[in-house]
Amino acid sequence: MDNLKNTDDKIREEALRYHSEGRPGKLEVIPVKPYSSQQDLSLAYSPGVAYPCLAIKDNPDDVYLYTSKTNLVAVISNGTAVLGLGDIGALASKPVMEGKGLLFKTFADIDVFDIEVDAKDVDTFVATVKNIAPTFGGINLEDIKAPECFAIEERLREELDIPVMHDDQHGTAIISSAALLNALEVAGKRIEDVRVVVNGAGAAAVSCSKMYLTLGVKPENLIMCDSKGVIRVDRPGLSGKKKQFATQRDIYSLEEALDGADVFLGLSVADVVTTDMVRSMAANPIVFALANPNPEISYENAMASRDDIIFATGRSDYPNQVNNVLGFPYIFRGALDVRARKINEEMKVAAVHALANLAKQPVPDMVLTAYNKDHIEFGREYLIPKALDPRLITEITTAVAQAAIDSGVARQTISNWHTYKAALVCRTKVVNRLAMMAAAGGLECEISNGR
Repeated sequence: MDNLKNTDDKIREEALRYHSEGRPGKLEVIPVKPYSSQQDLSLAYSPGVAYPCLAIKDNPDDVYLYTSKTNLVAVISNGTAVLGLGDIGALASKPVMEGKGLLFKTFADIDVFDIEVDAKDVDTFVATVKNIAPTFGGINLEDIKAPECFAIEERLREELDIPVMHDDQHGTAIISSAALLNALEVAGKRIEDVRVVVNGAGAAAVSCSKMYLTLGVKPENLIMCDSKGVIRVDRPGLSGKKKQFATQRDIYSLEEALDGADVFLGLSVADVVTTDMVRSMAANPIVFALANPNPEISYENAMASRDDIIFATGRSDYPNQVNNVLGFPYIFRGALDVRARKINEEMKVAAVHALANLAKQPVPDMVLTAYNKDHIEFGREYLIPKALDPRLITEITTAVAQAAIDSGVARQTISNWHTYKAALVCRTKVVNRLAMMAAAGGLECEISNGR
């Protein structure tokens, strides 16, 4: 315990220094146009700025041509469900929202304003976001507790004409779904045949379960548990979100539910799954223990429970990390680039399949170097791509953009996909640009939108 405390104290000290040294925080705003002469300033502001204003007044879509709206996402939270910290309030959530902005910029060259809203009720929060929405090309909702998060996202998706996504729900659903498809392939099982147990009934658990059903899990084969046990139809006072997953089967506890199950998805708390529970599951069990920082069963205990287990966590220090950064930067990148009116199911499913397919491709040497590995290949310990894989921005983004076009929510199309991919390669700051160009198949680095 003393060693653990010393480690925590060291990380705390380093984190506080990281956030405070130099310019406080993690983000800044910088000009992207010349500003060194009087002529530059007269074009940037008065009198020159009047002309793009008038152009937008006459044609509102010109706002994408003349302003940063085309590449600007709001990361918005009220701080009611922050990471593992819970309801810490809007102000205390700001470091996390700035961090999310850093990830957007680093992985997909998307600019972010983080917005912390001091409002817990749905109506006030929705009104606030609607009033500021004209500024942005997309809205990333973050760390908002259930059940309010469901109503907030549903209303904003209906009432705004720009992409809105609550990443805590859909990011986890998309990444874990890609991992599930590949785990089933490794296990030699069909999705329509497997029995799935979900422990947790919050935003992420509900969204994951809905995505699993979309991909082919049969409703009667999915059991959801919360802190009271199996969610059953005869339980009084069920909320609408829980009611849709209530079962009539004669089982009451997580232990009973796992007996003979093929898949376990944990989005709950640490150490609720025992080795005996894992041993009771079907052959080649798929166990996604995603509670953070400590999973529902530790990696060590899971591996010791049986030899045929296929295991994933939300942690970076074990194989198969289900990490939302594999999804949200590229989903919003694709949505912005075709000026999508929303992020719909077709776009999310496209991201799932693109992620799953990418994991089956040979891993570039630069990824091996980044993770200090000699060899990585598709299998039990590599179900989804690594976060630093440079191909994510081309593969996921283009799949999402194509799905937006095909499903009719895009305001514009992309005519030259090769040129568009080249522009995507140039956008990312994750790794050396020349190495990325090689990994992307020798694409020339052209700053162009490919239209």
